[in-house]
Amino acid sequence: MDAATSYHQHESEHRSRELSVPNRLNFGLACAVIVAGGALVWLGSHVQAWLAVLAVGVVFSYVMLTNYALLHEATHSHLNENPTWNYCLGVATGIFFPAPFTMIWVTHQGHHDRNRSDDEMFDLYYASDNLVMKYWIWYATLAGWFWPLVPLGAVLVAILPRPIYAFLSRKLPCGNPSLVGLSSKLLWRIRFELLLFVGVFAGLFWLLDLRVLNTLVLYACFSFNWSTRQYVGHAFSERDVIDGAWNLDHNPVMTAILLNGNYDLNHHRYPEAPWIHLPRLSPANEQRMNYVWQYLRQWRGPQLTIEPNPLSDTPQQTHKASS
Repeated sequence: MDAATSYHQHESEHRSRELSVPNRLNFGLACAVIVAGGALVWLGSHVQAWLAVLAVGVVFSYVMLTNYALLHEATHSHLNENPTWNYCLGVATGIFFPAPFTMIWVTHQGHHDRNRSDDEMFDLYYASDNLVMKYWIWYATLAGWFWPLVPLGAVLVAILPRPIYAFLSRKLPCGNPSLVGLSSKLLWRIRFELLLFVGVFAGLFWLLDLRVLNTLVLYACFSFNWSTRQYVGHAFSERDVIDGAWNLDHNPVMTAILLNGNYDLNHHRYPEAPWIHLPRLSPANEQRMNYVWQYLRQWRGPQLTIEPNPLSDTPQQTHKASS
């Protein structure tokens, strides 16, 4: 079995024709997002006023939201039905995030295994928890500080000895348990994809005459826009691995930008369903909370819980060391 096939064997075997992947649409969106992202980083480096740089950054942040939505599809083998194409498109969208596709794949499968468990209980706390740490992590995430941890984590995983990054993944509040049991094969893929990102961006900086500070401003805008909404689909939902999510009501423009990412409950119930099918999986009379209201109520802070830690019994445990 080749490397790319291993990413979606467990998905493609269960996909029906009714949940077919929109291959051509996804390919067109991926190309459009990558071209638009490249054009915007060029524009952000060549406008004169910093207010203009910030304006470009805001637009860039929304384009990158769609880029991440496509990257997310690739982690479920939904970006393209062909294993090689899915992997290549996943790597391409990962470069602009930027993060190694393999690392995103590993951690996202872990998210489906541990959703609403103690490992992902950011919005809630037990009476015995350190409240200072809980509030710090929560508001730092809402303020945009989650995104920088992803590329930083990729670098640490790539260069640190396995015992050290495994220890950090287990012990740090921002660590990810999915990275503890990485096989050598997955680790080398992460390293390869990280080097590919370095090469691509080195080429972009040379060809497009990019400015480091301007480019960082663009990614700072994306950092806030992406990080601040990362838990909106789960915050204050029931502590259930599958049903611990929300289907949120959003305006048509943002629903399109997020590729139906506001239907997070449907996604967790039907992870085999590509993004284009998520809305029709809801019951006809479904009552959905307003997305903006759900986002705003996160700023009230974490809440005390007495609910027990749910058991992880989803079948998507494909990221373990044997992978």
